[in-house]
Amino acid sequence: MPRSVQDILDHADELAKRFEEYEPSPEDEVAVAEHLLRRAALARAQSERQTGEAVLAARRAGVSWKRIGAELGISAQAAQQRYGSVPKSA
Repeated sequence: MPRSVQDILDHADELAKRFEEYEPSPEDEVAVAEHLLRRAALARAQSERQTGEAVLAARRAGVSWKRIGAELGISAQAAQQRYGSVPKSA
């Protein structure tokens, strides 16, 4: 849905006002260790998704489980057990 330049400017003004008026509450604060843990968990999940997609692409290209396992630093059997059921739509 196209928006006019004026709509965009009005929205930007509204966001700027909300930002300027924002007062953090104690519930908004997160300890550094908790923040780092959350970031690490997100990075791990993204990495697992990328690995699953790469394994699927490799299998579609005819790469053996032995070679996939070697690239992942695990055995062929472990690679197949872990990634053999990656959804085909990934």
